[in-house]
Amino acid sequence: MKHLVAPLVLMLSVSAAIGQTPGQDDILRAELRPGWREADGRHIAALHLQLAPHWKTYWRSPGDTGVPPEFDWGGSQNVGAVRIHWPRPEIFEFQGMKTIGYADELVLPVEITPKDPSRPVWLASDVSLGVCNDICVPAMIALSGDLPASGAPDALIKAALGAVPVSAAAAGLADLACIVEPLADGVRLTARMRLPAGTGPEMVVLEPSEPAWVSEAEVTREGDVLIAMSDIVPPEAAPFDLRTDALRVTVLSDGQAVEATGCPVN
Repeated sequence: MKHLVAPLVLMLSVSAAIGQTPGQDDILRAELRPGWREADGRHIAALHLQLAPHWKTYWRSPGDTGVPPEFDWGGSQNVGAVRIHWPRPEIFEFQGMKTIGYADELVLPVEITPKDPSRPVWLASDVSLGVCNDICVPAMIALSGDLPASGAPDALIKAALGAVPVSAAAAGLADLACIVEPLADGVRLTARMRLPAGTGPEMVVLEPSEPAWVSEAEVTREGDVLIAMSDIVPPEAAPFDLRTDALRVTVLSDGQAVEATGCPVN
């Protein structure tokens, strides 16, 4: 198994003491965990990121001030499809602003469907992401390696898969419905759902399938009914036909994440 590893340098405090902006090598180490092949031919691997203490990186929908990660799998061989399984993220608050992501470490499972399950897979991933503490540093990672069918189960990957958001049915989420109202530069989306209250504050993330800016949802409760409202503005800044059948709704609270796809229009 060949893979690229970016070294983690443990001299960050020295750099900070002399006023230098830390570089990527000061705060980030990354490796490709080769994982294993399932009986149906799918291969489960993972990107493993280790950050210097108190640093964080971001979830797929990072909040207003976060940096969304971007992935390029173009250098891969014998790869038909790639699906990322995002573990439950944390909510961070700094100066009244909320971001969503992971502190210190992230094991990000990747499910690969080979074009030919009888052949090995070469996975190549170029990743751009932001890593932040009191300041943010852009990072670029290039990882690649063989994913042979002789791979073995990996406890870290299995733990990360066990931490993905639970389904609506498993969490007791029901009666999900949406209202879409046109705005001058986009639409306003209001989602209502019946869901038992979680522990601590709740955050709802509404992710359209269309490229668009989405405001942080205003979240309220009426007993067991959770209500979230966001403004969604596409690049052309005009009203558009939002595909609510492809809308992803995620509810985050202390130690829990619930995810549903599709929101019938009320």
